[in-house]
Amino acid sequence: MVAARFAEQLNAQIGNELAAHNQYLACAVYYDAQTMPQMAAFFYQQALEEREHALMMVQYLLDTDATVGIPGVEAPRSDFADVAAPVALALEQEKRVTEQINALLRTAREEYDFASEQFMQWFIKEQVEEVATMSDLLTVVRRNLDDVENIEEWVARETGGEGEDPTAPPIAGV
Repeated sequence: MVAARFAEQLNAQIGNELAAHNQYLACAVYYDAQTMPQMAAFFYQQALEEREHALMMVQYLLDTDATVGIPGVEAPRSDFADVAAPVALALEQEKRVTEQINALLRTAREEYDFASEQFMQWFIKEQVEEVATMSDLLTVVRRNLDDVENIEEWVARETGGEGEDPTAPPIAGV
């Protein structure tokens, strides 16, 4: 059985993941409006990944007979000063999510909730990848502020194509 304190925090994290989904969707729309299809596609995909993370958490709570609550979320930011601003925002968001995921793992350990600790391991690995990806992307975007074609080419060449991760937790509804 999942520890009550962990379940409460995981329900809150579902809201955080859904807020990240909405923020990435707003970033994608921004890049679509800027006629940057590679950046738009990248952020649309990131939005889907955040939604999947939320649904992985939902499925875990369902599998452990814990109560699932879907929190409301604030509207995302949708106005940006330049093409680097959404990526900078995304990097800060990923760093914040990393702290949240670490706190969830810490709670699972404190509660001797070994199943929940094991569940969180995949998210720890995922956050390392997410922060690295956004950090690299921000470097490229800042270096090419005056040449969006270089940004688009880099995104097309260096992102995507990861495929499914067989170690990922199951996604609710799939």
